[in-house]
Amino acid sequence: MKKIISLLLCAGLVMTMFTACGAKEGVKTGLAVVTSATTENASDGKDGNLSVDSTAVAVLVDSKGVITNCVIDVIQPKFNFNAAGEITSNTSTIFVSKKELGDGYNMRGSSGIGKEWYEQAEALEKYVTGKTIDQVKGIAIDEGGHPTDEDLKSSVTINIASIIDAIEKAVNNAKDLGAKAGDKLGLGITSTAQYPQNATAEADGAVTAYSHYGVITLNKKGKITSSIIDSSQVKVTFNAQGQVTSDMTGPFQTKLELGDKYNMRGSSPIGKEWYEQSEAFSNYIKGKTVADVTGIALENGVATDKDLLSSVTITIGDFITVVEKAGAVAK
Repeated sequence: MKKIISLLLCAGLVMTMFTACGAKEGVKTGLAVVTSATTENASDGKDGNLSVDSTAVAVLVDSKGVITNCVIDVIQPKFNFNAAGEITSNTSTIFVSKKELGDGYNMRGSSGIGKEWYEQAEALEKYVTGKTIDQVKGIAIDEGGHPTDEDLKSSVTINIASIIDAIEKAVNNAKDLGAKAGDKLGLGITSTAQYPQNATAEADGAVTAYSHYGVITLNKKGKITSSIIDSSQVKVTFNAQGQVTSDMTGPFQTKLELGDKYNMRGSSPIGKEWYEQSEAFSNYIKGKTVADVTGIALENGVATDKDLLSSVTITIGDFITVVEKAGAVAK
């Protein structure tokens, strides 16, 4: 009898060990966006402009604080206006990220190492994977933000100061959202003009760079295991002489960072703030494939599914776009 009990206990122990070994460790998913903006007044014969630079980083972080996956990208929407306060850019342009531009970003010729921006970003992603945030913050850079470490600068010569800041924010933002070790990680970005308006003698003109960022993780079956959706709005105003009238010093916070300060709860038919609806959308798409998400029915950009409408009434066309983009590049 004792032998039987002993055998059963041993068998149970072995099964427990196999279960523990077979179970994948949960990892935290994080997203951060660091944005800066520059403006120039218009003059006779030369347009003024708004140039936005948003660095986005997505990470997976294990229980020891080690980065197990990292994706880096940047989007740079730009809008011009003349000395009469008229917007001269095509405001229907859909801006894509540096990675999506690929060789079209066209910096290889001016690179001291002959590498395009996306190649250098991918090299940095590999370099920081396996490191803690303290190790990443310890990467030596010069006054221009360029790496000085011999191993790193052989493959990365771009300014990485904002990227390091974004990696730190992404790690600090990371949460247990359902991702597991070994899941693929993807980041998608898109940007358009919002509320473009020419200046008049009575009122300033304006244009807003409206960007969306989507992070997803995918398991081996192609199912979404975690998701984060965020957005940023950088607005410039200018008068009828093409002079910038808004303070563009920042800081520029995303909608998730603004939280309740975004202040849309009162105008929401379901009484929910933007970040709450974004999180509800992310929860809704967990367990779905990217194809499932792109198949969500919309009417004027709003979901028609009653289950989704109960928690998400904002327009989600751009949400779906960045999820699709993230899925296409997940690694």
